[in-house]
Amino acid sequence: MDYISTRGNAPALGFEDVTLAGLASDGGLYVPRDWPTLSRDEIAALAGKSYVDTAVAVMRPFVAGALDDAALHALCTEAYGRFDHAAVTPLVQLDHQHWLLELFHGPTLAFKDVALQLLGLLFERFLGHRDTTLTVVGATSGDTGSAAIDALAGRANVELFMLHPQGRVSDVQRRQMTTVLAPNVHNIAIEGDFDQAQAIVKALFADQEARGRLNLGAVNSINWARLMAQVVYYFYAAVRLGAPEQPVAFAVPTGNFGDVFAGYVAARMGLPVAKLIVATNVNDILARALGSGDYSMQGVTPTAAPSMDIQVSSNFERLLFDLAGRDGNALGAMMTTFDSEKKLDLPPTMVAEAANLFASARVDPDTMAMTMRWAYEHAGQVIDPHTAIGLAAARSFAGGDVPIVTLATAHPAKFRDAVERATGARPTLPSRLAGLFERQERYDTLPATLAAVKDYVLERS
Repeated sequence: MDYISTRGNAPALGFEDVTLAGLASDGGLYVPRDWPTLSRDEIAALAGKSYVDTAVAVMRPFVAGALDDAALHALCTEAYGRFDHAAVTPLVQLDHQHWLLELFHGPTLAFKDVALQLLGLLFERFLGHRDTTLTVVGATSGDTGSAAIDALAGRANVELFMLHPQGRVSDVQRRQMTTVLAPNVHNIAIEGDFDQAQAIVKALFADQEARGRLNLGAVNSINWARLMAQVVYYFYAAVRLGAPEQPVAFAVPTGNFGDVFAGYVAARMGLPVAKLIVATNVNDILARALGSGDYSMQGVTPTAAPSMDIQVSSNFERLLFDLAGRDGNALGAMMTTFDSEKKLDLPPTMVAEAANLFASARVDPDTMAMTMRWAYEHAGQVIDPHTAIGLAAARSFAGGDVPIVTLATAHPAKFRDAVERATGARPTLPSRLAGLFERQERYDTLPATLAAVKDYVLERS
């Protein structure tokens, strides 16, 4: 399996190199040259398999040439051995049609653990036979940072620099990052929003001096290996609800489009996905793009679902690449327009093609809060604001009799104040986070400029 850039002007790479590279040298994102497929019989054979065995079957074609089955199985066994549920990503039934897929049973209580626990092990394995240090730079709107830090803290040959928007993550999210005092972890609070932090990371990857002095790597979902690992739980859930004989719909709360793009990959691989419902909060660039072709930035409004307070959805480029007929030059021109004008009018043909698989919904704060209360009062489930946005979108979808799975992306205790306001119940932190608010914090505050972050990284790498 080899990988190509969405912008068409970077060398094709194998799985090991694409994992360590993160962003392509032309500013694009790596995708497989061709989408592998699983037959109906192969999908049906996943019934009853463990999460680890499912992961090996789904990821096998993507890692071909870099990992054999035994190595992949060992890595997955170690990665998912730290989850506190034997099913890793268990399903919970809400009513006759709606289900939650709980993705928060990992070490940092968010769906990012599913991918980053594996990515940390992949980094360590691939760097083990190279005489180099990987400088990982990432941006987080809340959960990526803590998951990446947990996965990479103390690992050999890796330095991690994580940017978060100052004052725009929850207190639990911040402390999960800033109380990890490992010498290879550097936390940076940016005086700006997530989009600015993400733009700085992308600019650093494009900076010739930085690329010349550092071996840069990525943990955001611009890294293909991270996104690949998220494809697995779509298969795991759908098979338990009757796939491949029964199609299944998924509602995905999303800001950066990575989690829902993993569902798109599952569909391209042959999983019978009835619909992917893209749920946004009031920062609704994705809902506008998929609904009317209006992919334009309109500023970020802080909300009680901070991980979705995003306007530039990096992984949307991967979908646009396919919608553009996998023409890297055409896609590169589109993204250049978007970068300079902060807007892009998608052609009606692309909007219509996306609508074959995608639906979208914009969920306002009142609806989010009412959905948290509904889940608590009618299904006995305490859910976080992001999951509530996904569930609200799912409940608004006229999907007939098809089962609808909402991705529950974070433990409600990560957003205690918002949950308590909506439900009257204050969720408690699991024992693994006991003492979080008594631990020492360590981070530095920088202006939201490439120059400041670049100097900081170069001085400490």
